[in-house]
Amino acid sequence: MNFIQSIDYMELLRCFVVGGLICIVGQILIDKTKFTPARILVTFVTTGVILGALGIYRYVIDFAGCGATVPLLGFGANLAKGAIDGVKSDGILGAFTGGLKASAGGIAAAVFFGYIASLVSKPKIKKQ
Repeated sequence: MNFIQSIDYMELLRCFVVGGLICIVGQILIDKTKFTPARILVTFVTTGVILGALGIYRYVIDFAGCGATVPLLGFGANLAKGAIDGVKSDGILGAFTGGLKASAGGIAAAVFFGYIASLVSKPKIKKQ
């Protein structure tokens, strides 16, 4: 019962709203553009890397928590933070290894759950 009393409902609301807004942007891109899902994925990750490298996405993460770290933007920001930290500790080689070290868990989960999803779904190719 103590766990339920410690829930911060405003934090949950911020998380849900920010994560939902990111998903809405993705859905609009799917519905209103001819972007393929792969292009949308790359756009989100690249945007996250840029915002993370500039330090802007840290404010979104501080505000929304997992609502900002779980979507692809958060993955990109994590890559940028890992690369920056890697450069500080390992020099220029850290630019390549730091991002992978920081996001290895997310990459492994994406590969695993992507494989599971491929087993249970029937994908369709978007007509152009």
